[in-house]
Amino acid sequence: MRSTVRSLWVSMAFGLAAVTAQAAGQVQVTFVQPEQFTDIRDNRFDIDVNLRELKRHLEALAARHVADGQSLTIEVLDVDLAGDIRYNLHLLDNVRVLTGNADWPRIKLRATLESAGQPARRIEQTVADMAYLQRLDRSNAGDFLRYEKRMLEEWFTAQFGQPTAQ
Repeated sequence: MRSTVRSLWVSMAFGLAAVTAQAAGQVQVTFVQPEQFTDIRDNRFDIDVNLRELKRHLEALAARHVADGQSLTIEVLDVDLAGDIRYNLHLLDNVRVLTGNADWPRIKLRATLESAGQPARRIEQTVADMAYLQRLDRSNAGDFLRYEKRMLEEWFTAQFGQPTAQ
């Protein structure tokens, strides 16, 4: 009996996951000339790691906000990570210092949302969080890109409303 109930719950969970996955529209994220971005590298992570993590986060956000039948294309035009790199000759290593002054995270995006029977919605905007250090958020304390991710989550909600699929 228990195995039957457990099997039923597992089947329902997979079915719900499949329906949720199908409910999301199409999402495409590209980086335009990332080698010319203002500040995308760090001593802990190289450019490819940071770009891959930003792309994964943008795709996950878009999948939650884009409805079935819609298509969202995001071009990332520039990235300036929170903080500044300070070169430390004594340690032979670079350190990213967050001061909360003029070192806030900024990401310039171009997005196009298309829906059948609707005119395409185009957005080009520099997303920034000037108060990135003034809000405590310990939920992502170990995530190197936590300020950029929070900023993008807020931008998605402002542009596209609450998520359509979870």
